[in-house]
Amino acid sequence: MNSNSSHVTVFSEIHPGTCVDVRRCRLADASVLPRSEKMKAAGGPTVRSVVLFLGLSMLTSAAAGQDFSTMKAEKVAGGFQFTEGPLWNSAGYLLFCDIPADTIYRWTPAPGASGDGAKDIFRQPSGRANGLTYDRQGRLISCEPANRRVSRTEADRTTVTIADRHQGEPLKQPNDVVVRRDGTIYFTDPPHVPHGEKREFKSERVYRLSPKLELSVLANDFDRPNGIALSPDERTLYVSDTARKHVRAFVLRRDGSAGDGRVFAELKSDQAVGPDGIKVDVKGNVYVAGPGGVWVFDKVGRHLGTIPVPETPTNCAFGDRDFKTLYITACTSIYRVRLPYAGHRTY
Repeated sequence: MNSNSSHVTVFSEIHPGTCVDVRRCRLADASVLPRSEKMKAAGGPTVRSVVLFLGLSMLTSAAAGQDFSTMKAEKVAGGFQFTEGPLWNSAGYLLFCDIPADTIYRWTPAPGASGDGAKDIFRQPSGRANGLTYDRQGRLISCEPANRRVSRTEADRTTVTIADRHQGEPLKQPNDVVVRRDGTIYFTDPPHVPHGEKREFKSERVYRLSPKLELSVLANDFDRPNGIALSPDERTLYVSDTARKHVRAFVLRRDGSAGDGRVFAELKSDQAVGPDGIKVDVKGNVYVAGPGGVWVFDKVGRHLGTIPVPETPTNCAFGDRDFKTLYITACTSIYRVRLPYAGHRTY
């Protein structure tokens, strides 16, 4: 607009899904408009309504200004067999799993921007650990497919089983896990059937483990449930179905249960791989490890772009002091990329 025209200046960092704060908006030339009270009396728009209209019109386009496809993932560690389960610790290191090696590693970045870092073994054997997270007490929660259980590491470093059966039926191979603020644990439990063996189960499930460690089925109609994450307000649970190549969203009730899920986003590509691990940032954007890189969706399921990764990613996690670095496990390596928004902290 030219300097002679009347216009409204709106805060430029508005993002889809956020509220427009009218107090941060101002009139560039208020003299060209009547007072709000006169406009109300005349039945016309108020200054507030004009600001809201213009602000809301920007919500759908603000995220498009971030081109995720041009981001460059930096390799920080390699030489592993198959990496999974990245998890940042506030002490300044990254945990991740090498499933075939039956090991959880700890990687500590070197000071400065260098990709060099120190690696050591955190736990071995690990039960071929896959998904990792912390609960609100800072205890490590681990999906252990080899042991067909979900475990918790206590303050004294002892490991206890918190879920291994549902109504007498053993779990299959717990895969990924997330913890809600109230202590409720959600985890996926897909099967792994070696070639030639009979499939042992009739349905593929997502489970809910209450703070009292009571296990119940949240959903049982998945083909292959995999990654799992919560929205920032913890009212929505995202779960990837690798076989169907989509991510589903479940609205959570106050007690932690859920109704039927809806398809939130589809990861269509000519590659055989489907969606895997999921994380969410503070703006509600959803990051899904998938074919070609990490796919980024806004909170309504629109694809904002894909962060390219040289190897097929399996999972991701936010880390570093400001939680704006996305660490990515991808086949034999660990990568990282800086992002404009911090990740949503679930622990």
